Amino acid sequence: MSETSPSGTIFLEDMEIGLSRSLTKEITDHDIEMFAEVSTDHNPVHLDDAYAEATMFKGRIAHGMLSAGLISALLGNQLPGHGTVYLGQTLKFLAPVRPGDIVTAKVTVTAIDAARRRVTLETTCAVGDTTVIKGEAVVLAPSRS
Repeated sequence: MSETSPSGTIFLEDMEIGLSRSLTKEITDHDIEMFAEVSTDHNPVHLDDAYAEATMFKGRIAHGMLSAGLISALLGNQLPGHGTVYLGQTLKFLAPVRPGDIVTAKVTVTAIDAARRRVTLETTCAVGDTTVIKGEAVVLAPSRS
């Protein structure tokens, strides 16, 4: 299951404070396994049911950066979109994401520095009403000029 807002590029000149986009995706066992392979993070809390049951999480959880990757997808494909350059990101991991959870990532423009082409965005990921990640991204936005 994957649901997104319209794709494409929103140029710096067309942005305004409060503009936002979101993306929703179910995190599957296959996603977790593929992320473990790509990232080389084979922590058993992500991959081993018996191990994970004995942890504070009482079961397997997805890699935090897997959910955070949805923020990157939003920035690169929707807001601002193609041509965006990631300059920085803060992340606070507030709750675990489990296999089968449906994560909604959202980015919202909070500041625009047109002279430097920099845009600051509030970034969040949620499972239902629970915020699992919050942070802030700074990007170099594509411009018509």
